[in-house]
Amino acid sequence: MNILITGASSGFGKLIVTDLVKAGHRVVGSMRDIAGRNAAAVEEFKALGVEVVEIDVTDDASVEAGVAAATQIMGTVDTLINNAGVGAHGLQENFSADDFRRLFDINVFGVQRMTRAVLPDMRARGEGLILNISSLLGRVALPFYGPYNASKWALEAISENYRAELSAFGVDIAIVEPGGFPTRFIDNLMQPTLRDRDSGYGDMAGAPKASLEGFEGFLAANPQQNPQLVADAVVDVIGTVPGARPFRTEVDRIGMAEPLKGYNDHLAQVTEGLFTNLGMQDMLKLKTAEKAA
Repeated sequence: MNILITGASSGFGKLIVTDLVKAGHRVVGSMRDIAGRNAAAVEEFKALGVEVVEIDVTDDASVEAGVAAATQIMGTVDTLINNAGVGAHGLQENFSADDFRRLFDINVFGVQRMTRAVLPDMRARGEGLILNISSLLGRVALPFYGPYNASKWALEAISENYRAELSAFGVDIAIVEPGGFPTRFIDNLMQPTLRDRDSGYGDMAGAPKASLEGFEGFLAANPQQNPQLVADAVVDVIGTVPGARPFRTEVDRIGMAEPLKGYNDHLAQVTEGLFTNLGMQDMLKLKTAEKAA
């Protein structure tokens, strides 16, 4: 399968690329600044036989050019993995509207840009997979992650709508929802640009920092929360036969996956019931080549 993945330079992206190559897929990794700060990652990928294209998911022209380059390299983009993302941590009131806009430009608008760039060809061929890397924080809100929660909840809704609107064209949608893992993602969390209201929060003003430090310590004490689990889940979803893929896959070993899987399963039942009541139940069924025949 020919696969294009965003945010491939580090973290989950790098692990996913490596595992997909081992599984026999052809992969093009995308990232920003391939001649600068990510030059070392580019060389590592070349050693694996992985070609790299430069894509800034916040820029329309960059997305269009990068997807065109990936298509030229592989012939088709059979699967798009929307992995590029950024987190945020702090008191929600201290994040400005511009802070929210920057975060959404990557986590939400970037996904829309990438998805729109590959969909015409997928629809024309009657097959394809869009796999979105979401988060368990796109299912439940935890304090101090407000803008990130909001962006991932939006991504979940986008995925739900694409699933219904594209099923008749044979284009599959899947979501992988990781919990918190020890990657560079934590080091790169966006902080609020406005701190002038800290005084109004009293002791609570220091809670985000203490909470994050406590969570990092918790992760260090729980090595079973291995980022490799996320890469394994992605490879499994991609390797599953179209029409049988799970829509949502929860990935976590520290207590979030099980209760949220129950929530996801209940939502699936509610969604199916609602679609059935409205006479739209077929929109939840992927039209595969076998079914079409």
